[in-house]
Amino acid sequence: MSLALTKIDILKDRSAMLNKARGFFKVREVMEVDCALISSSASVDLHIDLIPSLDAQGQWRYLHSSPEYGMKRLLAEGIGDIYQLSHVFRQGEFGHKHNPEFMMAEWYRVGFTFQQMIEETLDFIRLFFGPLPSRTLSYREVFQHYAGFDYVHATRESLLAYLEERHVAPYEGILEEGKDALLNQILGTFIEPHLGKDELCALAYYPSTQAALSKTFQKGDECVAERFEIYYKGVELCNGYHELTDHREQLRRFEEANEGRLQLKKEPLPIDYNFLEALEKGLPDCCGVAVGFDRLMMLRHQTPCISDVIPFDWETA
Repeated sequence: MSLALTKIDILKDRSAMLNKARGFFKVREVMEVDCALISSSASVDLHIDLIPSLDAQGQWRYLHSSPEYGMKRLLAEGIGDIYQLSHVFRQGEFGHKHNPEFMMAEWYRVGFTFQQMIEETLDFIRLFFGPLPSRTLSYREVFQHYAGFDYVHATRESLLAYLEERHVAPYEGILEEGKDALLNQILGTFIEPHLGKDELCALAYYPSTQAALSKTFQKGDECVAERFEIYYKGVELCNGYHELTDHREQLRRFEEANEGRLQLKKEPLPIDYNFLEALEKGLPDCCGVAVGFDRLMMLRHQTPCISDVIPFDWETA
């Protein structure tokens, strides 16, 4: 924590930054919405576990990990550009940089290009750090530059050997998760610390197998996702997409993620068919991003602990 500031000082600054965030969207005529935090269905992801809640009728509901599905249902109704400053929830994510409950700034821009979304997200992040320079690198470029190999031609065996040669133990079950899990461990261990040292670094064009909710396209000899993350001082700050609008492809990805969860001995999650119906009705071409508000505050105040920038953490709330 900044030596000159008390916890109360930081919380007052947090309030000021929430106001600045709302002002950022107001001048751009992006409307604030307030979608529900809890739902009967779930956001299905292989790696994100949700916090369940039992309602008075004995039905399981889920605290959301993002307001995304609700926001996209509104987009399909024609609401236009929207944002939400929302508390979100993820089971078991607790540590210096993680709290199971945290705040996200999430917004969607209709008709924006992928590059426009990256630029607007960089401008939002600059609210917290000032006029930092930036650059955009592709996923393939950072692996070639910092890890020394081309991920497109790598195999599970070569990636495992890469970790072992550098005396990094793969976590239990990583081989069952596949090539992307090995790439993620190499990214987190050997590449992320180099990203955004004195600038903002946008990492873009992930492998199509890591598309989540983004569109994909063929780029030379690789199929990539129009997905980006932005780093500052080695810390990941956001996740953004040129949003997938094909309801059939989205259902296929949900079913694939649930199959993966079963293979990892996790419970499958109920698919949000209201969301899929909205996609079928017609989601406009749009880009979206979710930015970790608490991480921005941590870097702004040069503290390694999320508990320094929120009123109460998971253990004291």
